[in-house]
Amino acid sequence: MQFPESWLRSLVDPPLSTVDLCHLLTMAGLEVEEMAPVAPPFSQVVVGHILSAEKHPDADRLKLCSVDTGEHGVLQIVCGAPNAAAGMKVPCALVGARLPDLEIRRAKVRGIESSGMLCSARELGLSQDHSGLLDLPADTPVGADVRQVMGLDDHLITLKLTPNRADCLSLTGIAREVAALTGAPLTLPEVAPVPPVHDETRGVVLDAPGHCPRYCGRIVRDVNAAAPSPAWMRQRLERAGVRSISALVDVTNYVMLELGQPLHAFDDARLTGAIHVRLPEPGEKLLLLNEQTVEPAADTALIADEARALAMAGIMGGEESGITLETRDLFLESAFFSPESIAGKARALGFSSDASYRYERGVDFMLQRRAIERATRLILDICGGRPGPVVETVAEDCLPRRAPVRLRAARAARVIGIPITGAQIGQLIEGMGFPFALEGQGEAAVFTVTPPSWRFDIAIEEDLIEELARLHGYDNIPARAPRAPLVMMPQAEAKRGPMALRRAVAARDYHEVVNFSFVEAAWEADFCGNIAPITLANPIASQMAVMRTSLIGGLVGNLAFNRKRQTERVRVFEIGRAFRKSTGDGPVPGFDQPLLLAGLCAGPASPEQWGLPARTVDFFDAKGDVEALFPPGALRFTKTAHPALHPGRAAAILLDGRHVGAIGELHPRWAQKYELGGAPVVFELDLADVLATPMPEFQEVSRYPAVVRDIALVVPQAVPVRALLDALESGAPAIVKAVQLFDLYQGKGLEPGQKSLAFRVVMQDTSRTLEDREVEAAVQSLVEAARREFGASLRG
Repeated sequence: MQFPESWLRSLVDPPLSTVDLCHLLTMAGLEVEEMAPVAPPFSQVVVGHILSAEKHPDADRLKLCSVDTGEHGVLQIVCGAPNAAAGMKVPCALVGARLPDLEIRRAKVRGIESSGMLCSARELGLSQDHSGLLDLPADTPVGADVRQVMGLDDHLITLKLTPNRADCLSLTGIAREVAALTGAPLTLPEVAPVPPVHDETRGVVLDAPGHCPRYCGRIVRDVNAAAPSPAWMRQRLERAGVRSISALVDVTNYVMLELGQPLHAFDDARLTGAIHVRLPEPGEKLLLLNEQTVEPAADTALIADEARALAMAGIMGGEESGITLETRDLFLESAFFSPESIAGKARALGFSSDASYRYERGVDFMLQRRAIERATRLILDICGGRPGPVVETVAEDCLPRRAPVRLRAARAARVIGIPITGAQIGQLIEGMGFPFALEGQGEAAVFTVTPPSWRFDIAIEEDLIEELARLHGYDNIPARAPRAPLVMMPQAEAKRGPMALRRAVAARDYHEVVNFSFVEAAWEADFCGNIAPITLANPIASQMAVMRTSLIGGLVGNLAFNRKRQTERVRVFEIGRAFRKSTGDGPVPGFDQPLLLAGLCAGPASPEQWGLPARTVDFFDAKGDVEALFPPGALRFTKTAHPALHPGRAAAILLDGRHVGAIGELHPRWAQKYELGGAPVVFELDLADVLATPMPEFQEVSRYPAVVRDIALVVPQAVPVRALLDALESGAPAIVKAVQLFDLYQGKGLEPGQKSLAFRVVMQDTSRTLEDREVEAAVQSLVEAARREFGASLRG
């Protein structure tokens, strides 16, 4: 809702600046979305009267003008505007004037002195029109300040209204709010009934009273439709964002903006018989004013005569019955259409109108007679004419009801949070123009309030309490901090939070991502082997139609997105839920929603630098990142098969013998299908197992030297290193502190199908120095354990 400030102040003029007025409206719930001046600042521009406009003696396109500027005298000004002519009144910038883009100085133009400048609309910043001088009305006083004459010190205010405040879609409604908020006197335009001068009428039949419970109509004869709209009306309309069309149309638009009642004017010569408000016939079509031919839905009300449909009720008029500049007799309509009958109808046809915007939010159902009288008076003043009597048809049973609402003073004070007396409540309600009855006094006071016809949003006690809070001022309600005992929340030391885990993964050079939980069905089939995923009944997009059972697909999508943007090194992770079918009990019956941690790394293992040779990230880089999230030695990795992973480069992750996740290189088939340019390494873990962190245990640091021995064991190729390490650790005496693999050999000197694994054994005691015989005995026990489990032998 856009309007000029001057129009509002003509109805109510509180002692507030423009900025303070906008703040007041915003804090009252009528948000001011924009406030802008009508024109940019400029000074020393007056009304000039061109006395003569002669051709410049030394230029074909310039004119030498003699301009009367009142008290500033007659000035000689060189002008290049093609429309400059004697007798015009135009804006004249004096020497020293400051315009939006320049400062005016005395200058010579082709040898002739020019003492000022005659201005177009663009030079004053009013519009982009620079085709010629801005032509002012003939009765404009010479020498007057142009800003005052044209009202350019005005401001345009744009409100962003919520749907429940349809009463503020008019200047009257906004003025009523300002008066209630400030106590300033409200001066609404006087609307006196226009006496008819003939008795011609058209009957009105409400065939669909549920859609239109009240309809007013009047015939006005002998109007001059070609009469110009007065300048004050055109200015107000244009500054309210409404284009001036013709005097009759401008009047209907003006009354709509002023009072909030949409009107429509029909060419009476094109009408036949009585006016009917009815539902459409099957297959009935209508050509609208926007040149769109529509077939109204069966529940759309139409305005019709005895011969055909004339308009879509409350939405838009028809082309065949509309007024033109040749119209002599008109039928003026002012009706109330129920919000339910209008809501969504215009949008369903692909357009909107000012009338439908207001009707679907609610128009004052007692306003129709006042609006038609106001419009009639303006038409007579501007276009002349002979009005007939107003025909009003009302279906009382279908009009909205305004049930009284009880407001308890004690409850209002409790909800708002401040002490508020019955006298204050009564004063605020009276300021809103709501009739009420009072029972009791003080905290026991009960107000029975009858909402006025223009307020569709007052139905329950809480609505009235909201009104009291608005009028009292949200700024005046103190913000009190809540008072409650503070208790330290327990935090288990054996478990870390998700944020600590995020920091730990980010410290490994990963970036967190957040992906949608609904994904492509192809991702589920490719990365999870899931051909029967959980489907969405109403997906937001065709490629987001199923719920994910793994986070890997989203990470692959992130990699593909970055690859298309020439990003080589990608390291991302996500913490999120998967959604899997289940027969067990859970938060949602039939579904499990486990929290998972997944990561992906691709491209160079480290950022490009001079200190390290470039190499591509591999399985062991990601394995190290996963191991860093658990206590040392806690995890075991065993060969596995996974739909998303390379069959020879994938491993299951075990913790205390339990499966907690998987890791591996993406299958080459998927790397090629999704154009990844190379297979990344991915991992996925159950979040609960990653968050659990065992309590640290104290171990004494030995003061005695450690003894280190290396042993090389020959075993069959099929023996996993992890299994051999487990055997060595299980058979190690207490003095063995660590067994680490440091070399793998295959080749000359070994039997086919065998390999040599070299281990470094660290032995130490906390109470004494180890003797050679103890060391040798420990080494022998390790070799014996390997021989017993895997038939290993020492490499000679």
